[in-house]
Amino acid sequence: MANANPGAKARPLSPHLQIWRWGPAMAVSILHRVTGNGLAVVGTATLLCWLSALVGGADAYAKFAALAVTIPGRVVLVGLSWAFFTHLASGIRHFVLDIGAGFELDKNAFWSVASPVIAILLTAAFWAALLLR
Repeated sequence: MANANPGAKARPLSPHLQIWRWGPAMAVSILHRVTGNGLAVVGTATLLCWLSALVGGADAYAKFAALAVTIPGRVVLVGLSWAFFTHLASGIRHFVLDIGAGFELDKNAFWSVASPVIAILLTAAFWAALLLR
């Protein structure tokens, strides 16, 4: 659209990802979106495979269970649990920000770093509880 006032200064364009300096808050926010999409796609596919194996009978379920304990199967299951805990931790962080708390730079940076660390610890505890029982 042409400028209605040719003598006026051009307005600046909206900043984009190449202009902003990357920080922990931006990375955790993007990771929150990525893990949500991953849970939606891979989690739904895994759930549907599990349900179809469950409905398919004992042989179909045995095949699914055998596939789940292979290395690729474990990678998918550990990845799904990590994505769940990452999405949960950053979702709680986003909820706290939505109610108006935690916007101070030091608190925001701390919880931006703590969210993925908490998710990794929760994933490790979850798998330790599953495998050591």
